[in-house]
Amino acid sequence: MAATEFGQAVRRWRERIPPEAAGLPVGAVRRTAGLRREELALLAGISVDYVTRLEQGRATRPSSQVVEALARALRLSADERAHLFRLAGLAPPGPRTVPAYITPSVQRLLDRLTGTPVAVYDASWTLLLANAPYAALMGDPSGWRGNERNAVWRHFLGPGTRARHTPQSLRDFEAALVSDLRAAAGRYPADRRLRRLISELRANSDRFGALWESGTVGRHEAARKTIDHPHAGPLTLDCDVLTVAGSDLRIMIYTAEPGTEDADRLALLTVLGTQTPAEP
Repeated sequence: MAATEFGQAVRRWRERIPPEAAGLPVGAVRRTAGLRREELALLAGISVDYVTRLEQGRATRPSSQVVEALARALRLSADERAHLFRLAGLAPPGPRTVPAYITPSVQRLLDRLTGTPVAVYDASWTLLLANAPYAALMGDPSGWRGNERNAVWRHFLGPGTRARHTPQSLRDFEAALVSDLRAAAGRYPADRRLRRLISELRANSDRFGALWESGTVGRHEAARKTIDHPHAGPLTLDCDVLTVAGSDLRIMIYTAEPGTEDADRLALLTVLGTQTPAEP
């Protein structure tokens, strides 16, 4: 279909979403009842210029990743999401590919956790959504693209995370990551992006390759983790990973024990966001 139809659909859906429904401040004066282009761009993790070109029909070949990000930011239903894919000239993701759809009910749950670091990953541990407290705690992921958004790739081939590991916790963590990726490959055999990810990891990480070949088995469990924050210092937090039945999403949540110094510092981080404290 014409690119203008895709752009018109994006604009129509953008204008129907009140900012408070997307967790954004309403502000004093707004020319539209819905989201501004810059707000949609922020939520979807793309540039304002690209949103403008899409809406005006000047950008004609959005990738599946961009369409998926727009569908999440626009809080589309399953049918609306499929329609947006077809308008972009793409086949909607099928049951043999890794699900990346965050249902409205899960989105509403996330909206209520505004003071808690929360991130949503798909079955291959690709980051789909991270709220502001999570970005403040673990680093802002808004500029990450492609495999940079995948936790397995970041651990074995990228910069890693701010989480501190003991030798045993590192072994357990790596076994769980590789086991999860192997299970995802078995459940979603038609997912080409997942196959490319595994091939790159096996080709470029000896550690991943050895674990993959050995058939290692592991699983993620609730754990107390120490996060080395570059400005706030170490924070010891409880990390829980919840799985959404029927969609294979992983919701990672960090919390602090009430009344502790870690709870106070986490609350301060949540207020400061991703700002860098000024030098004294």
